[in-house]
Amino acid sequence: MQARVLGSSGLEVSAIGLGCMRMSAGHGEVAATKEEMIALLRTAVELGITFFDTAQVYGPFVNEELVGEALAPLRDHVVLATKFGFDFGPEADSKSQGLCSRPEYIRLTVEGSLKRLRVVFRHGSGVRSVRERRTCWRSACPVAGPGGPRNQVWLRLWAGGRLQVAGVV
Repeated sequence: MQARVLGSSGLEVSAIGLGCMRMSAGHGEVAATKEEMIALLRTAVELGITFFDTAQVYGPFVNEELVGEALAPLRDHVVLATKFGFDFGPEADSKSQGLCSRPEYIRLTVEGSLKRLRVVFRHGSGVRSVRERRTCWRSACPVAGPGGPRNQVWLRLWAGGRLQVAGVV
């Protein structure tokens, strides 16, 4: 499998990635059982795929749980990308309450995603790519350059080993 480097991050991933949206309930009909999807994800790794994309909104939450369960034994061999930006309130509530990019929400939602993805932290180890929906940048939370509150949250998550790459889509 050929590899690619993501931007200027130096993070290398397989040239072919696997989007996991339709592997769990919440975004249309799922074509297979949970066990079959776990087997599919693990087979993808055996075939050389190292880049897997999921999101908080898929389900919501259940897709990250599926990807986390399937890839936990292979965590050192894969790169996980997840996205956030929808405010679901308490995890038990599946209705989106709109978009949210408040600093405290960024921290809580990233920590929730990491837990669902079963990321075990070692220094410098975490979800290697987290993307915030572009529309979230239009919230009431000021960005005001590198000192902006959201940027400070991202920097703390990165410095704490929670993230290796972060970007906006």
